[in-house]
Amino acid sequence: MEKLGSQTIRFNNPPSILDCNSIVGPKEADGPLAKYFDKTLEDEFWGEKSWEKAESKIIKENVNMLISKSGISVDQIDCCFAGDLLNQCISSSFGLRESNIPFFGVFGACSTFVESMSLGAICCEGFAQNVLCATSSHFCSAEKQFRFPLELGNQRPQTSQWTVTGSGAVILSKNGPGPYITHITPGKIVDMGIKDANNMGAAMAPAFVNTLITHFLDTGRTPEYYDGIFSGDLGYVGKEIAIDIAKSQGYDIKPNYDDCGVLIFDKDKQDTHAGGSGCACCGTVFSGYLYKLMKERKLNKILLIATGALMNSTSSQQGESIPGIAHAISIEL
Repeated sequence: MEKLGSQTIRFNNPPSILDCNSIVGPKEADGPLAKYFDKTLEDEFWGEKSWEKAESKIIKENVNMLISKSGISVDQIDCCFAGDLLNQCISSSFGLRESNIPFFGVFGACSTFVESMSLGAICCEGFAQNVLCATSSHFCSAEKQFRFPLELGNQRPQTSQWTVTGSGAVILSKNGPGPYITHITPGKIVDMGIKDANNMGAAMAPAFVNTLITHFLDTGRTPEYYDGIFSGDLGYVGKEIAIDIAKSQGYDIKPNYDDCGVLIFDKDKQDTHAGGSGCACCGTVFSGYLYKLMKERKLNKILLIATGALMNSTSSQQGESIPGIAHAISIEL
């Protein structure tokens, strides 16, 4: 490994993304990317008695499916990085408690998927042969924890986003045919004073641009270097803010930039307001959609920047602002 500039890491032996798997809920199964996901559910409970138990089952089954299709055994996986949105990351820890894999629970809010992959890539450069990285989220459990229980029927403003129900998971390996994680740019916490818990896009967009520009400065690359630049879940509102901020700082990202929260739903037909959000937003769109495009050589170089809002229900109730974070990985063939 080698540090570039202020905060980017370049891998001398880039880890390969060996395989991916994705499971999504019924609303995502009705969206424009439905055919790319490995499994779709007919209802949000999936036979469980609570939203939280359903989410744990989703990440458990997604990881089991991934290990099965990867062709490697559980005892060949050196460690697992996983996290979610629920208090103390119970979806991941409860869902994976029977996996018998050394477990690191991580939390980066909706940036957790790329945070996990970043840490996994570092391990592959060091001691690990294979590393599992996974995350999950669930619309119903997230609404109950961060906003209002669904039973109350509260109105959702147009800036609000729809938390993706699902799980994305990848296995990184020291060896493999690619695509490869060549660089990671860990993000810094950026807080512009946004306090509206129903406007995550505005809270996270400044952090996205901060990491994006840092990556360009550290690597000497420009937006044109990549076939696609993808943010994790800024949605329609945050995407436009990000484009404007980047342009004001001399970077035109509009021609090859999109957002996972924009891609996963049909905003008009599905009434998802500002688009998708949640750990599984970036996780499923990459594991189900972008990875397949790279394997088909329709994309050769992408910059995936997962975004997160570092708040909880208590901080919002106490009038705190919402700090943002964004972590970037450069994935290349």
